[in-house]
Amino acid sequence: MVVFCFGPLPGERARVRIVTVKQRYAVGRMLELLQASADRVDPFCPVFGECGGCQVQHLAYDAQLRWKRDIVHNALTRIAGAMDITVNPTIGMPSPRAYRNKMSLVVDHRKDPPSLGFYRQRSHDVVAIDGCPVVVEPLDATIRTLIASRTEGAFARMLTQARHLVARAGTAHSDVVLSVTTEEPAGKGSDGPGLLRELGVDGIENSYDLTGENAVLGRRHRSLAGSTAIEETVAGLRYRISAASFFQVNVTILERIFATMESWLARPAEIVDAYCGAGTFALFFARHGWRVFGIEENRHAVQEAHDNARLNALEKQVTFTVGRVERVLAEAGNAALQRSRAIFLDPPRKGCDPAVLDAITSVRVPHVWYLSCDAATLARDLRFLLSKGYRCETVQPFDMFPQTGHVETLVRLEYATT
Repeated sequence: MVVFCFGPLPGERARVRIVTVKQRYAVGRMLELLQASADRVDPFCPVFGECGGCQVQHLAYDAQLRWKRDIVHNALTRIAGAMDITVNPTIGMPSPRAYRNKMSLVVDHRKDPPSLGFYRQRSHDVVAIDGCPVVVEPLDATIRTLIASRTEGAFARMLTQARHLVARAGTAHSDVVLSVTTEEPAGKGSDGPGLLRELGVDGIENSYDLTGENAVLGRRHRSLAGSTAIEETVAGLRYRISAASFFQVNVTILERIFATMESWLARPAEIVDAYCGAGTFALFFARHGWRVFGIEENRHAVQEAHDNARLNALEKQVTFTVGRVERVLAEAGNAALQRSRAIFLDPPRKGCDPAVLDAITSVRVPHVWYLSCDAATLARDLRFLLSKGYRCETVQPFDMFPQTGHVETLVRLEYATT
């Protein structure tokens, strides 16, 4: 039985108390470290071990990169049954701190005034923070300003309604936008301009109409003051994105993913970009001469994708469609899939819907490029693709999330015609 326990590192010995037993796994709590690894280091965050954001600050960075490669390799052998696939060494960061361009703070109303922080590990208890060393400097400065401003003024009044605060910073211009999540629309008297002055951000919006008790963002958004989007520049492409949009949190690693894919784009053709978001990869493909059919179920993200295409003068190279990927590929997108030389997949953590994989294999798209943030669901989907005649040409892990247990993996597959 697998036992999940925070604290022990690979190769260490520890005394652990089992605190929870489920049907297929157990959860333990470390009582005593008996034998330490040579890769153990002192964590640099004062709330590490309480805050659930980071899991491996106590593991040396070069060891983190090796460990993440092993995660991918183990998933491919154990789940995908791919015993002979080579997994490249993990591509990491020059400096594995201050990299995140987005943060989501929880507002803890059990305190007076409300405290701001992140969820504790395996809990909805909130760990109050003073700052965060893994976010980019403008965001860390914003966290400190939010904490200092929560007792009086326009922000204190807004905070009485808030459940989450989501902020995003652009590394190109150091601009910051803030989204305040409330259950109902913030009161008409909300002092947007006052909030801008107090918090020193470039724009504030209100997110509301929540999908559930723990939703970080609502389905509806309205501007309170200033600009609600930041501008980011990646590999010469310009993107305007809001705090609520999906966009890679680590621009340095995004550029390295682009660089890895550069040679794949030498012969422009048509490509389907599934789960295209605000057009991050679609515009990269279009700039290299490819004609892109993008699919995204979030209507707001598709509008941003259109805007970003115009911003880069690439609107003639791209077509974006609103809808669930599996439904679009079964209907309007099927013709695009049949014309395409490649499909790019960047699904959520749960991986691809089986109907998406069926559509790809029924058409036998020559190339499948799959970017995943979860090694287990990636391996599950690869098992299906490999069984249908595809072969792995490249498996490249990236450290999109240093200091955490997450690993981003880019896989290039080709249909084996012989």
